[in-house]
Amino acid sequence: MKTFFITLILTIMVTTAQAQQKSFYDFTVKTIDGKDLPLSTFKGKKVLVVNVASKCGFTPQYTKLEELYKTYGEDNFVVIGFPANNFLNQEPGSNEEIKSFCTQNYGVTFPMMAKISVKGKDIAPLYKWLTQKSENGVKDATVGWNFHKFLIDEKGHWVSSHGSTTDPLSKEIVGWIIK
Repeated sequence: MKTFFITLILTIMVTTAQAQQKSFYDFTVKTIDGKDLPLSTFKGKKVLVVNVASKCGFTPQYTKLEELYKTYGEDNFVVIGFPANNFLNQEPGSNEEIKSFCTQNYGVTFPMMAKISVKGKDIAPLYKWLTQKSENGVKDATVGWNFHKFLIDEKGHWVSSHGSTTDPLSKEIVGWIIK
């Protein structure tokens, strides 16, 4: 029995250590134009990851996300948008349609990725890492709706999760960027 508990404890410790070793930089995603983008491209930058949708009550947040990106997005910070159609079919368009919508209506210049799933059986690997403590080594987080925000530090570590109602220009987010 004693051996069982020691084995169990060691297994938990190894699993936790492995999860903590995995970082944001270990993922490669597709851009909205269909090109592979290793997230290690953003090493040394703070990153705000956000799932976005074109037909949502929170869609006007694109304006503030773009303002945040233009204000702080030089060498040390980036916003990355991930279109997702997980909530009431609020992102039904193709990648081309989404790109056109964001550019024409909100002047989005921050990096936009290809449409993915942010929850459920077909969850994208990055979002599995973002939402599961067993993957990110820090905390579980539930993406409850569109425009949920995740903060990633300069070393690719998960920092925090902020729901859709958190303003992109909030003291929490801006304070973290300029810290």
